[in-house]
Amino acid sequence: MTMRRSILLVPAIVILVLGSALAADLTIGTATARSGQKATGVIAVPAGVDAAAEIAVIVVNGAKPGPTLALVAGAHGTEYASIIALEKLAQRAEPAALSGAVIIVPLVNVASFAQKVPHLNPTDNKNMNRFFPGKADGTQTERASWALAKQVVEKCDYLIDFHGGDLDENLRRYSYLARTGKDKLDATAHAMVLAFGLDHIILQDFRPPVPAGGAVTLTRFATDIGKPAIAVEAGHAGTTNAEDVDVLVDGVHNVMRHLKMLPGPVTPVEHPIWLARSTTLTSQYDGIFYALARPEAYVAKGMTIGYVTDYVGNKIWDVASPVDGVIIYIGAVPSMKKGDSVAVIGEPGNNP
Repeated sequence: MTMRRSILLVPAIVILVLGSALAADLTIGTATARSGQKATGVIAVPAGVDAAAEIAVIVVNGAKPGPTLALVAGAHGTEYASIIALEKLAQRAEPAALSGAVIIVPLVNVASFAQKVPHLNPTDNKNMNRFFPGKADGTQTERASWALAKQVVEKCDYLIDFHGGDLDENLRRYSYLARTGKDKLDATAHAMVLAFGLDHIILQDFRPPVPAGGAVTLTRFATDIGKPAIAVEAGHAGTTNAEDVDVLVDGVHNVMRHLKMLPGPVTPVEHPIWLARSTTLTSQYDGIFYALARPEAYVAKGMTIGYVTDYVGNKIWDVASPVDGVIIYIGAVPSMKKGDSVAVIGEPGNNP
């Protein structure tokens, strides 16, 4: 009798052991993916003081357990290369080959995308990468940020935020790496940004406290709650060139190999150029902008990088670089108004 009971127990034990090796179901918004499956759905942003919204989400749940990586793009809906890159990643993802899970949010700012409005959410004229963790009862941007904070950031282990050249930005590829003062968190993000592979890396200071009135980006919020996060940028002036899309797709796969989510060797960037800070040059005038320099150009303090004319062609401002450094991006279109960003210049520094 004892032997028979032992034999009958074996299948149950085997099932229990096998079950523990499978990844748990993962639900983000309306998308639920079981182990070894891919699911699509939406993250609902309920109506409030303004309209409701729905943010598309794809959940890829691997056949084997592992970490959860969140990929988010389209906070600025005309940064098209990053949006297309995440759509390609979602289509190509194979759950059977994956250890862990990937949460893919390819387009946060649907109104910006649909109406071709750069930088802002036209529903409330707010920047959708400045209000994290948002508010459940705020405007649409704040409610969307709240939904992403709860549904995506709090449920992931690692995060990559994707951007690129907006309609008016001629941009070179680069990454952001934040220093938080927390050794383990900083070391993990450092390894991620090298694995991603972009060779220009801007250093940010996310050590507390947040400056009074300061904007809180997606990556700042993620790191503040202990999630290693980096931001990456590729694409320029609203284009979707294959080389920009592909470098973002390849970067994700390399980070996933680094995190042991995919098999294969990791090929981190060998000679990164660390940019100790970045300086944004804003326009002093309304008018027509003419760029005289391109992204990746090294400039000296005081060098003219462009000029602005009035609407009948009279030059009213020579745009001079305020620092020595490399142009990260410069205005891509003639339209210019007072307060617009003309260029961002990175200043090389030492390995952090």
